[in-house]
Amino acid sequence: MLGGAERLIVDAAVELSSKGHNVHVFTSHHDKTRCFEETVSGIFPVTVYGAFLPRHIFYRLHAVCAYLRCIFVALFVLFLYPSFDIILVDQVSVVIPLMKLKNLSKVVFYCHFPDLLLAQHTTILRRIYRKPIDFLEEMTTGMADLILVNSKFTASTFAKTFKQLSSRGVRPSVLYPAVNVDQFDEPSATKLTFLSINRFERKKHIELAISAFAMLYNSQQEFLRGDKREELSLVIAGGFDKRLRENVEYLEELKCLVEREGVSDRVQFITSCSTPERNTLLSQCLCLLYAPKDEHFGIVPIEAMAAHKPVVACNSGGPVESIKNGVTGYLCEPTPQDFSAAMSNFLRDPQLSKAMGMEARQHVVELFSTKTFGHHLNAYVVDSALRRKKE
Repeated sequence: MLGGAERLIVDAAVELSSKGHNVHVFTSHHDKTRCFEETVSGIFPVTVYGAFLPRHIFYRLHAVCAYLRCIFVALFVLFLYPSFDIILVDQVSVVIPLMKLKNLSKVVFYCHFPDLLLAQHTTILRRIYRKPIDFLEEMTTGMADLILVNSKFTASTFAKTFKQLSSRGVRPSVLYPAVNVDQFDEPSATKLTFLSINRFERKKHIELAISAFAMLYNSQQEFLRGDKREELSLVIAGGFDKRLRENVEYLEELKCLVEREGVSDRVQFITSCSTPERNTLLSQCLCLLYAPKDEHFGIVPIEAMAAHKPVVACNSGGPVESIKNGVTGYLCEPTPQDFSAAMSNFLRDPQLSKAMGMEARQHVVELFSTKTFGHHLNAYVVDSALRRKKE
């Protein structure tokens, strides 16, 4: 999948390479026809081990399969490669003990969100299944030399979730994800288009954006007449993997919702658009709709603001830290009514999108650019490397 977690690792590799570090990325899957451009540009090598391993077994045991794939990669790194000064582990902490065996290599773990909170514990069987996995997650996470998280929200969740680590004084440091602001052109919005970008997963609550748009469309009949009403549309774009049953099912659910809401001729679905296509969509929209509730951080709002676009998002999680309410967008209750009310502001004031977009762009340049991210990450890496040498 091409999501925010994968984007962060690519940004980390690019920035560390630009600062003179030798970077090597290891992964269990890399589709050169569907990947971030930097991973095939030769900036740093990308080595794949275990691409043949399954992602699930009859649509079950996803966590176990993920652990096995990562352990498979880690074993190859452990036995086939010399020692590294720093090993940056992403998402799956179970490989940290193996990486600690690489001749005093320092291990930095980037925790996007505790996995045990993302997994379902709804039945007795699932709780039994998750018990050892959840235990391993906390135990192995605590073995990292440095833990980074993507937001203050995730840091507080980390402390509440991993109580044993908190009792030992383990505190993660916040390193916000970033976006390359130079990739975005000046906005060229010519139509009344709202945009939603997210992976087609139920936790992204894309149905909120659809219901809010339908409410807006039906409530603006008197305000928008003729051509203006025909221009009003919603584009839903995002990562889509036909191998994942949830992606396939959820897309069909959203299409059915569009039919029920009576806006099927106003909504367009775009699956797995490329980076240039995404940038074009951002350039042409009025604003971005970001529907996930309690999102750990959310890179999409940062990308939208970097593209001079305001964001309408839920008043919880990471967006509270990245969006300046009333300045670079609106933070709303996760209801169609609240989202629709915020969206209507852009229809009533034709200059609002542009004005907020300018503020949004400056906000991202100052706090969430890849240069800022690279500067902070490099400081963490250099500090960890120096501590390794002292030992």
